[in-house]
Amino acid sequence: MGKLQAEISQSKPFESLQEEAALALARTHDELRRQYDGFFKRYDLTGTQYNALRILRGAGEAGLPCSDIGQRMITRDPDITRLMNRLQKRGLCTRERDRLDARVIRTRITAAGLKLLKEIDEPIRELNRTLMSHMSESRLQSLIRLLDEVRSGRAVESRAEG
Repeated sequence: MGKLQAEISQSKPFESLQEEAALALARTHDELRRQYDGFFKRYDLTGTQYNALRILRGAGEAGLPCSDIGQRMITRDPDITRLMNRLQKRGLCTRERDRLDARVIRTRITAAGLKLLKEIDEPIRELNRTLMSHMSESRLQSLIRLLDEVRSGRAVESRAEG
């Protein structure tokens, strides 16, 4: 019996290696998500909100339209506008119509948003180190390559279906 099979108390074998790999990936994602959710709760943030703030910090003073923020997100959020509204209510970002194209609303991180990210920067680096500390650098590089390969293969299939 494999490790995942034991973790989920599954008595029969998986139907295929592909199924086992996909379920192992989903189980791993869930474990990491729970760790990050607990971490961000201390800052009254979600992982998605944190991701959006980091994107806005990277955009600098120019800010970004919602569509660009959505494209850069690690985890897709179907309602970026609502996400930005919540961050704006907390004073972590501002939103205003673009001077050149009134249809576009630019979002910028505020000083409060930058301050919050600065407070989180080192603790999140430490969390990432802790979560992956049991793996060597070469194994982490291999993992990254394998995950890239999984995403690339799925992207090829999605294009073929569309």
